[in-house]
Amino acid sequence: MIPAMPATAVATRSRRASNAALRFGRVAAMGTVAVLIMIAGVWASWGTAQHVMLTKGREHGTVTVVSCGDDECSGRYTPVSAGSTARTRVVIAQTVAVHRGGTYSVVVKPNSDQVVRSGPAGILYAWVPLGGALLLASVVVAGGLRRTRVAWVLAGSGVALLTAAFVAV
Repeated sequence: MIPAMPATAVATRSRRASNAALRFGRVAAMGTVAVLIMIAGVWASWGTAQHVMLTKGREHGTVTVVSCGDDECSGRYTPVSAGSTARTRVVIAQTVAVHRGGTYSVVVKPNSDQVVRSGPAGILYAWVPLGGALLLASVVVAGGLRRTRVAWVLAGSGVALLTAAFVAV
C-alpha cells in the first residue's frame, strides 16, 4: 500500500472488482441457461416440424380417424400426392384436436406408419414446444439477466405462438 493512499480506497477498488466478477458470472450463467432452454425448445419442435415444413418428396394425404387409444389414434390413410400409397392403418398422436371420425390432412413420416398433421395447423402445433421454451426463457432473461424488454419480447412471442397454435388446431 502506498503511504499517501488511504486504506478505504484499496477496499473500494477490490469490492468493485469482486462485484464486476460476480455480475459477469451471473450474466454468463443465466445467458447459458436461457440459450440452452431455447435450444431445447427448437430441438423438441424439430422432430415433428421437419416432416411438416420440409415436405418435398414426402407422402401427403388425409387420415380418417377410426379409433383412439390413450395417447394415439389410428385410421385409414388416403393418398393425395403422386407416388403415395393408400394404407389401411396409420397412427397419429392424439391431441385435443384429433377426434374419432375426423378427417385431417397429414404427412407420412418416412419408413413408418406414423403421420403428422400438415398445413398451418400442423406447422403451428409442431412448434408448440418452442413457444413454451420462449415463455420459460423470458423468466430467466428477466430475472437472471435483468433484461426486461428482451424478456417481454420473448414472452410475447411465446404467447403469440401458443395462441396461434391453439386457434389453428
